[in-house]
Amino acid sequence: MLAAHTTSLPVGPSSDGAAPARTARRTVRGIAAFAATSGLLLAGASAASAHVSVDPASTTEGGYSQLTFSVPSESTDTTTNKIEVALPTDTPFTSVRVKPVEGWTSEVVRGDLPEPVEVDGATLTEAPLTVIWTANDEEHQLNAQQYQTFSLSVGTLPEAGTTVELPVTQSYADGTVRAWDEPAIEGEKEPENPAPSFVTTSSDGTDSHGAASTEATDEAVAGTSEVDTEQASTTTDTSGTVLGWIGLGAGVLGLLVGALALARTRGQRQN
Repeated sequence: MLAAHTTSLPVGPSSDGAAPARTARRTVRGIAAFAATSGLLLAGASAASAHVSVDPASTTEGGYSQLTFSVPSESTDTTTNKIEVALPTDTPFTSVRVKPVEGWTSEVVRGDLPEPVEVDGATLTEAPLTVIWTANDEEHQLNAQQYQTFSLSVGTLPEAGTTVELPVTQSYADGTVRAWDEPAIEGEKEPENPAPSFVTTSSDGTDSHGAASTEATDEAVAGTSEVDTEQASTTTDTSGTVLGWIGLGAGVLGLLVGALALARTRGQRQN
């Protein structure tokens, strides 16, 4: 008589199904780490780029130029209500005009120079020293999601190869102040609070060291007005910046979704 044999079957989930599950969990953890790292990188890039900067329409020595300052508010706790630009005193401008900004009052402050300076054959003992913009009310102050541009028409520009530094003092409604006044030194790391600056060039488009200049035109100066003219329209449109961040966020989200789908597909195949 043949003995009866029984076969014991494992109870519970198959060990073969555990591997796909572990793989999926590892994939999800990796994706989460990637997302966190991406967020930190994006935050760092945002902080690094949020500087007060100046964009000269022309850098040609002896000419006039429109200088446009781009000012982000940065602070998430309060608003920007005042901007003050310090003008050079070793190479003073003989002419400074302000382009009006709606909701902001502007003032050009003149004063004595530290020492007499010869400009275009004339000896100057006084010149424009600072330009101040002040928000008229809370509505026109800049919050963390906004920036504003402030423009000057200045002249004449000093000889080619001169670095024109324009330190900016940014004041907030809560009384705090941030000074953008640290000079950038070639070959060294950018300072935390760099002063806006540019280098003048010769009429052939190079500075005194032969470096090529950026494209410039004096035509941009046209249309600027005196300090006491009526206020013009504001420029707090941040749509381009917002759309850029939205696109970047959508790309990261798409990457996450694709990775999750891939992990799920591999798990199903191994089952």
